[in-house]
Amino acid sequence: MRNFDVLLSPSPRGARLARLLATEQLRAWGLPLDPAAHIVAELANNAATHGRVRGRNFQLLLYVVGDTLRIEVTDTRADRLPHPRPSITPDSETGRGLLLLDALADRWGVSRGLPPRKTVWAELVRPATESPKPDPPRSGQTCAPYAPPTREKAPHQTPPLPPAGQTHSRE
Repeated sequence: MRNFDVLLSPSPRGARLARLLATEQLRAWGLPLDPAAHIVAELANNAATHGRVRGRNFQLLLYVVGDTLRIEVTDTRADRLPHPRPSITPDSETGRGLLLLDALADRWGVSRGLPPRKTVWAELVRPATESPKPDPPRSGQTCAPYAPPTREKAPHQTPPLPPAGQTHSRE
């Protein structure tokens, strides 16, 4: 299992750093950056905006189990659980984060931790990689033409064994 864990300040700078660190970690693991980087940005921004408590950091945790990447952001405002807004107008400046999360993640949710913590998590399931397919048959010559074996000795034969009772020196 691969994992990455960091504590960050609940500020715009901390949210931006969460996205940058997650992006570099995903690169190091050889995982696609999208949509994971967008999800990290949204969850970290929510933690810095809605989960902010002066003097308390938020935590970013990424881990991979099998073909699933799980992204968790834990803050210290369990009294403020995220909830989708039913009516968002085109001119609304906020309120689209959970709609974005819902569209990008395969699964997401909220877990209450030890008071006063809550964790908003999202999972991305990577599609199984296809095994390489064999090359289709091709017409035409693929190697040297077949030549039947001859009765000639091979040019590099093993030297004969010494008569019984004699040994070779290893010089």
